[in-house]
Amino acid sequence: MVELEEEQGWISQSQQGDPVAFEALVTRYQHMMHALTFRMTGSLADADDLTQETFIQAFRQLSSYRAEARFSSWLYRIAVNRCLNWKKRKERQERLHTDWGRQLETADVPDIKRMQQVQDALMKLNPKQRAAVILTTYDGLNHAEAARTLGCSETTVSWRLFAARAKLKKMLTRQQEKEAHCDE
Repeated sequence: MVELEEEQGWISQSQQGDPVAFEALVTRYQHMMHALTFRMTGSLADADDLTQETFIQAFRQLSSYRAEARFSSWLYRIAVNRCLNWKKRKERQERLHTDWGRQLETADVPDIKRMQQVQDALMKLNPKQRAAVILTTYDGLNHAEAARTLGCSETTVSWRLFAARAKLKKMLTRQQEKEAHCDE
């Protein structure tokens, strides 16, 4: 009973912005969350990252904790959701790498050259536009997911994509024209 009261005090203090109280909650539940994330991922490195992400998200959402369930249950829900999102992301990345591998196996030299030109053009974009392109085109996130990841609105993601695509098209068209001129 004393432990529960002490925990409730830490939660209340944490909700008021006390980092020491939140640190006490992390200390109490860190091993439990790490064990869960390890069992979900099978990887110590990924478990470390997901445990950290769990506590970061918990800290950010602490004001929404209403003590309707035990604090540990609330943390478990956050950790499991982080793990499920991690699994989806990992599967998407593996599919993308497999697809790229197949493309490289069947690609001829001009295709590889073109992929490098696209990568070079992508690197010339400003970082926010590049991130929007990578998250939506390469990682398969929709605009809402990309907006949450980037900490901006969906409209902002849409505008960044629009501007990035226009810049990429312009850069790649110039490159093609330059190559065509050199071939003459």
